[in-house]
Amino acid sequence: MTELLNVIRGRKSVRSFDGNPLRSEDREKLEQTAAAITNPFGIPVRFVFLDAAENGLSSPVLTGEKMYVAGIVEKKPYADVAFGYALEQLVLTAWSMGIGTTWIGGTMKRELFEKAAGVQAGEMMPCMSPLGYPAKKKSVKETLMRKGVGADNRLPAEKLFFQDSFDQPLSGQQAAELGDLIEMVRWAPSAVNKQPWRVVIRDGQAHFYEKKDKGYVGEATGDLQKIDVGIALSHFVMGLKEQNRQPEVMISDPGIQTPENTEYIASVRF
Repeated sequence: MTELLNVIRGRKSVRSFDGNPLRSEDREKLEQTAAAITNPFGIPVRFVFLDAAENGLSSPVLTGEKMYVAGIVEKKPYADVAFGYALEQLVLTAWSMGIGTTWIGGTMKRELFEKAAGVQAGEMMPCMSPLGYPAKKKSVKETLMRKGVGADNRLPAEKLFFQDSFDQPLSGQQAAELGDLIEMVRWAPSAVNKQPWRVVIRDGQAHFYEKKDKGYVGEATGDLQKIDVGIALSHFVMGLKEQNRQPEVMISDPGIQTPENTEYIASVRF
C-alpha cells in the first residue's frame, strides 16, 4: 500500500475531539498548506481558520472542537468541484498530522459561520470542518451517525469504473494497472456516503462523471455531489503524481453516452 493510499484508507471523519486547542506549530503548518493549495480549474478557494469560542461557533454533531476551517469560493461554474478538490488536500494533510476533520455542510448555524468567515456577496461557503485531535473514545452520537450512513463501506470498483463506455465495467490488465488509483477514488469521502462519482477509462484518459441524487443542491452550498466528485478527482490526480506521472486535468466531454441523471465533469489525461 502506498503512503498516500494508506492515508486515504486510514482517514476517518472525526466528530469527537479531546478538547485541546491545536498546537501552534500544527496550526501554522495547516495555514501554510492552505495558502499553497491550488486546483486545476483556476478557481481560488480561500480558507479561513476560526476559533470556536471567539466566534460563538458550534455544531450539534460535534463535541470537544476548538477550531474550524471554512472554505470560501466565488459562485461560478465548477466552483463546487474546485472546492472539493482543494479542501480535500487540506483534510488529508491534517490527517497525516494526527488532526481530525469532518466535512459539514448543514448541521450548523450557517449564518454565524458565514459571518465569522467573511463570506461576501457572490461567494459561497459550501462546507466547513472542525480541526482538532481525536478523542480516545467516540461519542454515542458519532457512532450512531457512522453506522447510519455505512461510513466504513464502499461500492465495489466495477460499480464505479468502466472501460470505454458505461456498458463495460473496468477489468483485466487496465484495472490491475490502475489498482491503487481505483482504491484511492473508492475510498474518497462523500455526503452520506453516496459515492456519486463514475469514471470511464478510454484512450489514456479518465473521464469523471457525477451520478446525481435529489436533494444535494443548494444556494448556500452549491452541488454537494459535485464537491464529492472534486474530492475523488483530487485523489486520482494526487495518486498519479505520487507515481511520478504528470496528469493533465481538462474539461473536454468525450461524448460518451451516459445513464440517466449522470453528468460529465472533467477528464484526466494520464
